[in-house]
Amino acid sequence: MYDYVEFVAEYGPFDLHDLDNLCRAAELHNLSTMIKVDQEPRGFIAQRAIGSGFQSVLYADCQNVEDVKECVRITRADTPEDGGSYGVATRRFSYMGYGGSPEYVQALRDVVVVIMIEKKGTVDNIEEVLSVEGVDMIQWGGSDYSMSIGKVGQRGAPEISEAHDKVFKTAIKMGVPPRAEIGSADDAKRYLDMGVRHFCIGTDISILYSWWREHGDGLRKVIEGH
Repeated sequence: MYDYVEFVAEYGPFDLHDLDNLCRAAELHNLSTMIKVDQEPRGFIAQRAIGSGFQSVLYADCQNVEDVKECVRITRADTPEDGGSYGVATRRFSYMGYGGSPEYVQALRDVVVVIMIEKKGTVDNIEEVLSVEGVDMIQWGGSDYSMSIGKVGQRGAPEISEAHDKVFKTAIKMGVPPRAEIGSADDAKRYLDMGVRHFCIGTDISILYSWWREHGDGLRKVIEGH
C-alpha cells in the first residue's frame, strides 16, 4: 500500500537505539524509510540515521542555497568525486564490515536527499536550490514560510499561495520531483493535475487524535442521550 514510511524526528523525542529499531521494523515489512531531521544538529542526526538504515533524509529549515549544499555533503561519501563528509563507520547499514567499500560509497550515493522549501531564502532562490547537484526531491512547508515572511498562521494569504505554486511549478519544470503533504486522497487531485506524483499523507498522532475526538464525542452523546 505504501512505498515508504517517514519518521518525523523533528517533532518528537528519540534516541539512537530507536533509529536502528525503526529501520529493523520497516525492513520486516519491505518498507523503505525516510527521516526528517532538525536544523541542528542536522549533520550528526542525518549521518547516524543513514547508518541505522534510513534510505532518505528530509532536511528541515534550510535558510539558503549554502545550507542546501551542506545537506548534500552530509549525505554523501567523503571521496574526491562525491565531495561529501560521510566517512567510514561500522554502523548497522554496513554490518558485517567496517565500511568504506565501493558498495558502502554507492549506498551513500543512493540515499535520497529531500529539502524542505519553507524559508524566504530558499523560495526566493528556488531555481538555484533546484540546481544543486544531489538534491533529489523537495517539499513545500507553508507554515514555516508564513513565519519567515511575517505572515504567521496565514497559510491562505495570497503571498503564501503564490509562493506555493511557484515552488511546485518550478520544481516540475526543472525536473526535481516535488512532494506534497496532504490529509486525504481527495487532496491529491489538484497536485496530480499539476504533475506532482509524490505525496505524504497523514501523521500517526493526528490520525489517532481525529479518531479519538470523533468517536469519543460520539460515544459521549450516545451515553448522555440514553
